[in-house]
Amino acid sequence: MSDITLHITDRKGKQHTVQAPIDMNMNLMEIIRSYEIEIEGTIGICGGMAMCASCQCYIESDHSLQPPSDEEEAMLSEAFHLKENSRLGCQLHITEALDDLRVTVAPES
Repeated sequence: MSDITLHITDRKGKQHTVQAPIDMNMNLMEIIRSYEIEIEGTIGICGGMAMCASCQCYIESDHSLQPPSDEEEAMLSEAFHLKENSRLGCQLHITEALDDLRVTVAPES
């Protein structure tokens, strides 16, 4: 398997089903940007350094994810629209374990 399927609901409520490569060391934020699911400049503002929360997403499926790092937890604690299922897209690396992941992009602050 070289690609997985992701189901992403954008900030306007539109659902996107996309293919994401597992062999390019990408993260969810980069996939959202590469498919232009959100307006350029509104997601991944910090470049994926877990410093802005612009890529906050809600995990809607029942996937077993790695727990957030201390840096991700710290950034999420300052994020708007925080939910129990909030994660930073830049910290979710594309692997086979994420196949069929369902996420919703959090509203802008």
